Amino acid sequence: MKGATLLATMQRLGIVPSFSRPSVSHDNPFSESLCRTLQYGPVYPTKPFASLDAARAWVVTFLQWYNHEYLHSGIRFTTPASRHAGTDTAILHNRDRVYHAAQRTHPSRWSGATRNWTKIERVTLNGLKEGARSVSLRTVARRADAEATSILKLTGTTS
Repeated sequence: MKGATLLATMQRLGIVPSFSRPSVSHDNPFSESLCRTLQYGPVYPTKPFASLDAARAWVVTFLQWYNHEYLHSGIRFTTPASRHAGTDTAILHNRDRVYHAAQRTHPSRWSGATRNWTKIERVTLNGLKEGARSVSLRTVARRADAEATSILKLTGTTS
């Protein structure tokens, strides 16, 4: 599909294209960040989906990996599932303990302090700017769902 054809198709479907730039709050960083993770993840599809049901099944597989296996750097390499279950605090405490024990055992291997494993209390996508409002997880999920629906319409895999 050529660029002009893609743009025309998007406009016909009522999809507003995003011409985003880093740290521009009125663009769509949530879906763009998710799409990057999706494309570089181990379960990215190599060919088009045969049906809407096949696409939905793949999304379930992706979400399982993303929420329960993928270690997110923004939450100190824990999973969203562990964050929501509250087990991330224990995981981070254990990592901190292991790192400090390793540093005490082999101080010559360490040139400075150990990695910071304290829990990040407030998570944001592009950092929080003065006067910016926070976005709830429900809003992020709603935006991701809308983006997925748009992609399915664009690829012609709607039912």
